[in-house]
Amino acid sequence: MKKSEKLVARRNAIVPEGMGMFSPVTIVSGKGAMIRDADGKEYIDFAGGIGVLNAGHCPKPIVDAIVKQSRQLIHACFPVAIYEPYVDLCEELAKLFPHGKATKVMLVNTGAEAVENAVKIARQATGRQGIVCFTGGFHGRTLLGMTLTSKTAYKIGSGPFAPEVYRIPFPDYYKRNDGLKMAEFVKRELQAFENYLHTVADSNNVAAVIMELVQGEGGFVVAPKEYVQGLYNICKSKGILFIADEVQTGFGRTGKWAAYEHYGITPDISTWAKSMGSGMPIGAVIGRAEVMDKTTKGTLGGTYPGNPVACAAALATIAYMKKIDINTKGEKVGKTIMNFFRKLQRECPAIGEVRGLGAMVAFELVKDKDPDNPDAELCKALLNACAAKGVLIISAGTSGNVVRVLSPLIISRPQLMKGLNILREELLRLTTVKPVRLAGGNKHILVKA
Repeated sequence: MKKSEKLVARRNAIVPEGMGMFSPVTIVSGKGAMIRDADGKEYIDFAGGIGVLNAGHCPKPIVDAIVKQSRQLIHACFPVAIYEPYVDLCEELAKLFPHGKATKVMLVNTGAEAVENAVKIARQATGRQGIVCFTGGFHGRTLLGMTLTSKTAYKIGSGPFAPEVYRIPFPDYYKRNDGLKMAEFVKRELQAFENYLHTVADSNNVAAVIMELVQGEGGFVVAPKEYVQGLYNICKSKGILFIADEVQTGFGRTGKWAAYEHYGITPDISTWAKSMGSGMPIGAVIGRAEVMDKTTKGTLGGTYPGNPVACAAALATIAYMKKIDINTKGEKVGKTIMNFFRKLQRECPAIGEVRGLGAMVAFELVKDKDPDNPDAELCKALLNACAAKGVLIISAGTSGNVVRVLSPLIISRPQLMKGLNILREELLRLTTVKPVRLAGGNKHILVKA
């Protein structure tokens, strides 16, 4: 039995069944956009720890910062004793993501914690209880996060859920356009939201709307710009706060520091984590100071949030991202993937839609070209086939039929193209369409994006 097989067997014997496992791939080390398993096999990483490694595996400046800080101070608990890395990071985040005239920041451990605290802040700031979220949304696996999360497979047997949470349809034009042009579709969806505030959730009791501008686990569905701007204006007119969940979209993934920058809005509150710390457990809630300061003293905090080592990692990550111009890398990687997938869509009728923003790109697999007939079986077979050929990639979507790319943004073009071509070759093989090989000898260089 191989080392990887032994490790998987040990994992299955000791870890609860409820713990997810995208694939039986193991990992011992990672560098840049490559990982190595327990048997020494290398993989091109198209998963990025689920969007955590925009700056790559183990960048030297971040590793050095972690080592240096761990020699000086590992833990203190910020409410007990103030330390500079926490304050430094908050100041840096406020500069990157200004929320109005004055911005305030609190640090947390995870994206789910960021969401929980953002909702707590919104409720205290408005004196209201209701939170509006969207179908397809993912906001974590804590009680409130799970309540806000749409995918029922993550919530089986876990109720009762948190009260005063209301869900409306995400503006998914691909699945819900009903033959309308975009402008008409947006108008209809915004009117439906206003009607909802009149007939289901009283606007006077709604504290906030929380939204992923590009849904992560929901399948990389991109909200139309006009819809977001209209929703934002409705919220403003009714005293409802707008919370942007940037946990997966932030730090270069969409080609900008924040996805909201594509939309011409500034949220009242935003939530962050994942690539902020290059793998260290850290996140943040950022908001307008006048909103953040309406919280009652002592209601925010925790033991580990803003741990000194995690802060050092985040500060080094941001500095490194600035140095290598992470947003330009995100734009270039995204264009390459988008162009490649669009060409692949013309070859493969199983691809229903190609979509994304920046380097947050995916395609949806369907049967008979029907958006309402997802092909999760093909998606699973494709991911397993790619893993066997040395490409680690994960699915998304409430039906598990979306193939998404979350590779490190520092991935080299040869690595990216090799991974994409393996993906293409395996998809066409599984859908009985024979790939046409190009001259040149390299069996994986099939298409140039």
